[in-house]
Amino acid sequence: MGKFIWLCQIRSLLFVLFFLSVVDCSLSLSSSSLNPTPSGLAEDTSALLQFKNTMSIDDSAIFSYCYPKTNSWNESTNCCSWEGVICDKATGQVISLDLSCSKLVGSLSPNTTLFRLRGLKRLDLSLNNFDASSIPSGFNQLVSLTHLNLSGSLLSGSVPSDISLPSKLISLDLSGNDQLKFDSHGFDMLTRNLSKLENLLLGWVNMSDVVPTSFKNLRSSLKRLSLEFCDLQGDFPSEIFQLGYLEYVDLRWNSLTGYLPNSNWSSPLKFFDLSSNYFGGSIPSSLENLTKITYLGFSYNKLEGQIPDVFGNLNKLTTLDFSDCNFSGQLPPSMFNLTQLTYLDLSLNRLEGPLPTHVTGFQNLKDFSLIDNLLTGGVPSWLFTLPSLESLDLSYNNLTGPINQIQRPNSIQRVYLADNDIHGEIPTSFFGLSRLTQLDLSSNNLSGVIRSDMLSKLESLETLDLSTNNFSGVINLDVPSKLKNLTEVNLSNNKLRQFPSFLRSAKSLRSLDLSNNKIQGSIFKWESEGWEQLIDFNLSNNSLTSLEQLPGKNILSLDLRSNRLQGPLPATPPSLQEFLISDNKLTGEIPPSICNLTSLDILDLSKNYFGGIIPSCLGNFSRGISVINLQKNNLSGKIPDFCVEFNSLTTLALNDNKFEGLLPRFFVNCTVLRFLNLANNTLYDLFPRWLSVLPVLQVLILRSNRFYGRLDHPMATSSFLSLQILDLSKNEFTGPFPKIFFQSFRRLKLVAASQPQQMSKCGRVGVSCFPSPRDRYDSPENYKKYVKLTMKRLEIELDLDKSLTNFTLIDFSNNRFSGRIPEALGELHALLVLNLSHNRLNDTLPPSLANMAALESLDLSSNKLGGRIPSELTKLTFLEVLNLSQNNFFGPIPVGHQFNTFDIDSYAGNLGLCGFPLSKKCGSEEERKPPTPKLLEDEDSAIPFIWELVMMGYGCGVVLGLSTGYIVFTTGRPWWLVRMVERDWQRNFTRWARRIGRKRN
Repeated sequence: MGKFIWLCQIRSLLFVLFFLSVVDCSLSLSSSSLNPTPSGLAEDTSALLQFKNTMSIDDSAIFSYCYPKTNSWNESTNCCSWEGVICDKATGQVISLDLSCSKLVGSLSPNTTLFRLRGLKRLDLSLNNFDASSIPSGFNQLVSLTHLNLSGSLLSGSVPSDISLPSKLISLDLSGNDQLKFDSHGFDMLTRNLSKLENLLLGWVNMSDVVPTSFKNLRSSLKRLSLEFCDLQGDFPSEIFQLGYLEYVDLRWNSLTGYLPNSNWSSPLKFFDLSSNYFGGSIPSSLENLTKITYLGFSYNKLEGQIPDVFGNLNKLTTLDFSDCNFSGQLPPSMFNLTQLTYLDLSLNRLEGPLPTHVTGFQNLKDFSLIDNLLTGGVPSWLFTLPSLESLDLSYNNLTGPINQIQRPNSIQRVYLADNDIHGEIPTSFFGLSRLTQLDLSSNNLSGVIRSDMLSKLESLETLDLSTNNFSGVINLDVPSKLKNLTEVNLSNNKLRQFPSFLRSAKSLRSLDLSNNKIQGSIFKWESEGWEQLIDFNLSNNSLTSLEQLPGKNILSLDLRSNRLQGPLPATPPSLQEFLISDNKLTGEIPPSICNLTSLDILDLSKNYFGGIIPSCLGNFSRGISVINLQKNNLSGKIPDFCVEFNSLTTLALNDNKFEGLLPRFFVNCTVLRFLNLANNTLYDLFPRWLSVLPVLQVLILRSNRFYGRLDHPMATSSFLSLQILDLSKNEFTGPFPKIFFQSFRRLKLVAASQPQQMSKCGRVGVSCFPSPRDRYDSPENYKKYVKLTMKRLEIELDLDKSLTNFTLIDFSNNRFSGRIPEALGELHALLVLNLSHNRLNDTLPPSLANMAALESLDLSSNKLGGRIPSELTKLTFLEVLNLSQNNFFGPIPVGHQFNTFDIDSYAGNLGLCGFPLSKKCGSEEERKPPTPKLLEDEDSAIPFIWELVMMGYGCGVVLGLSTGYIVFTTGRPWWLVRMVERDWQRNFTRWARRIGRKRN
């Protein structure tokens, strides 16, 4: 019995102990759930706090959503509770550190305490400012690291090779650090060591030294590859595109070549962008296997052929960009069944044929661009009825016919149909597109009238461009206008005869272009009221005679060029920055009130009848004027100081006036001057060698003045380093050409480097363009510059607005230069035009002229040059104009290349020459001897012309020769003959000048 009781007591005790253990376990679990944060290790806490102390916080960080996560770090609290820190629950080690976008500023030192976090698996330091410091070596110490993100943190230098040693690395993101560089050896190590790598993001990192074949070492585990803007060059292996798990590929803006896989292409790709490279070949039919693809970008490559009909299975595709790929042929039918497509750009190809008349597949399409192709036919009405369409661009095609009446979906916001051959009137239903914000129908053959009641229905319209059509007028109906959002209107190049005053209700109007119309008479005050926001107003090339009042009070740019405005200079708003009123009939003096335009940047009063002196205050603008064009007036007196306080003047044209005296020395203060034209005045001075101190002077024109003296005085060693155009013709210079003079023209020695190929759709309507991140552009002046060239006794005025950066010229004609042509001229490899005619140059031609490889026009006529024409000149394969007439050359004319194209006018007056194109054959002993040199006579004298006629008449009789000479002497030269010859020269030269224009633009 006692034994039984004892057993019961033991059993009860065990039960109690079990119950207590259960309760204790329950309490323990309950406590654990209430406080899940493990205790961090002391060494990790210390490492994190030391890292925090090496950084500062930048409250001006550019991303507003960034915030300093380290502010929550305090040594009195558990590090596992700090923001951005995650610890292992079992060991307490820090396994994840996320300090992205934390406003950190400082350097990542090689002994950073972050390398002491031995259990770290994820490290994200992206979007901070590490002050252009290098990535430190030491990542090999983080043996457990799987994810590393240092993107967008202003790191620089070379990527350390040990960054590839953490063998467990799954994701590496160094993108957005454009001062960071991967060398070939380091990247090769990375591709070989990281066997588990799934994400490799290196966009904007400089990889110009990396050989693309290194990518072959990437393992099949790769899912995401981002290499945009990396300066990669060479053949990219196509097998990378076939990796079994690859979902994302971005190779935009590199210089890669290669081809798409021809077969076995069935990877799970979702995003694929090869834009702006040099991939070639055609699109393979295996593209249809990419059934998960949502984004396809092949734009700006060297692909070719037709777009294959492979879109039947690409049901998830939302973006398709095949622009500028050199595709030809018609669009494949399956493309129009992409029901999920939202963006389609096929512009800048050679696609042809009409668009289909009926399409039902583009139900989600928002942006549709087919600009600059060879499309024909009409504009199908279904384009305007797509339920989701917001932007339509079919500009620069050959679309014809009228625009049909259409239904009015509320989705369309932007329509661009510029540069086609669409004709007829705009249908009234077109103006019912209530959500339309931008409408461009420019450069078509649309006709009829513009009705104000139709335009007033476009309540959302912001931009309207109907320029370059045949609209005959504007009907200003008295209807309530709702154009409250209209900011830009372009009605230029039409046949409008009256001012569209209905636009005065457009209170938000900022830009109005009515140029190249037939608007006559005056603009009245009531027509231009209400445009207080107008800043850009262009009325050039009309027939306006007066302005009662200029619209608005805040105009920045006013263009009234090429009208019939008379009287004194009209008053203008003080806000003007660009004032262009050239080619009118304005008279009187330039009023001192012009200097009240204190913000003026461009002033063009050229081609008027202004007289008197220039107001001296023009050099005292508070902001500094950059362009002054006063050419072709009746201005006189001294040239005032245009660089009194500020050195902003870049362009000064004072040619064709009556300025006199010495060339003012103030020009040495115009340190940014690029263009100086003082031609056709009465300036009297030595050659202004002191202008050579101007570092960026590109164009210097002193023609038709009274400059005199020699050029062989000492020249500055930095003389005219940027000079491209130098015209000293029709002056009184004497003496020989000094060798050092030509040796100083550094810009003329450099062959123009090939400019980066501009995207040909840049600047077109509705298209924005972004330069390559490492391209640097030296933008030319955005203002027209004029230069007169004289070749073959003709003056041609060229507009160098766009071609200034490549056009080069030296014209020393019609002076009294003597001596031989220096060998140093041959060093001017970039020179296009050389004119040394009508001087007193002698001796033989230096063969070094053949080194001017870019030369297109050479005029050495009317000198005393002799000897043989060097055969080396046949190397000038771009030479289109040659004039060696009226010299003493003898022997055979060189044969080959361009010399086979010149006519007899190029050699006239050289009695010792023989061979093609002359009728005189070569071969006799007589042709090998130089003829008796001719005496250089005054070209304006009639006497030498008489004796030439006498000698011509010798074979027909002395009497006939003397009679002819007597007629010429008494009546003057036979100008009918001169005019006939010059007309022939002018036709040939005009064709050459146009070819130059096409090449330069």
